[in-house]
Amino acid sequence: MLSASILNDTTFHPSIFILLGIPGMQDQHALIAIPFCSMYILALVGNSTILYIIMTDRALHEPMYLFLCLLSVTDLVLCSTTLPKMLMIFWFGLHTISYHGCLTQMFFVHAIFATESAVLLAMAFDRYVAICHPLHYTAILNATMIGKIGLACVIRGILFVFPFIILIERLPFCGHHIIPHTYCEHMGIAKLACASIKPNTIYGLTVALSITGMDVVLIATSYILILQAVLRLPSKDAQFRAFSTCGAHICVILVFYIPAFFSFFTHRFGHRVPPQVHIVLANLYLLVPPVLNPLVYGINTKQIRLRIWGFFTGKR
Repeated sequence: MLSASILNDTTFHPSIFILLGIPGMQDQHALIAIPFCSMYILALVGNSTILYIIMTDRALHEPMYLFLCLLSVTDLVLCSTTLPKMLMIFWFGLHTISYHGCLTQMFFVHAIFATESAVLLAMAFDRYVAICHPLHYTAILNATMIGKIGLACVIRGILFVFPFIILIERLPFCGHHIIPHTYCEHMGIAKLACASIKPNTIYGLTVALSITGMDVVLIATSYILILQAVLRLPSKDAQFRAFSTCGAHICVILVFYIPAFFSFFTHRFGHRVPPQVHIVLANLYLLVPPVLNPLVYGINTKQIRLRIWGFFTGKR
């Protein structure tokens, strides 16, 4: 009787999942891992450097740099949620992950992605206030307000992603436990179910369009207003400085959203896209932003660039 109960339980929810990695490219896993590992190390070093420089230099304790700190933290968590497990799959053949471990990874992947999207929106709002309402900048974006915005970014990600776990828990898997991917994500798990996944599909699409899509619309709106304000500035030098600061942020936004939306829509509608292409893109959209964000801000933001140079040369 007990064994039958255990069997029924494992049939409904498997005790483990097996992550295949990149199907059809298993022989190249060890080589593919090298560039991914290199990018992961760059992401860790770059974002840790940004955090250290900003946190140890009180002159940089301004709203823009505090939001950059929050972006670096989300970048570190985002790439660390998937890359260590992927490297273990590629180099050591450790393909198994527990059922609850898989759901935990899924939750963090989607929640941190939603949080980072909210952080980018907050940074756009920061630039809007700084350029369009400079006299009220410090009054609007004080330390208390920045803390509340950061907390709201995290809470929003958690609230909208938590239903993914409920939607997965209700599904029977009928013994299916092999995921053709390098990490656990919502639709990848749902597609293993032997029941209707229509609620999963509808909610996933709703979250993507209502949260991430709305963030993109609001960010675009803020930059249209910023552009109008910058073009009205009398000084060409002031215009250049404003464009330079906003240019770095726009680069970060494009790097974050373009591969993410491409991966999202190919996963749901691009049935002719080879699975290898989709899986590589799904890994890159979680890894490329954490690698490039410190480089973009380090190159385009004078204060950060000078302090990074001083940090590595000892001339601070």
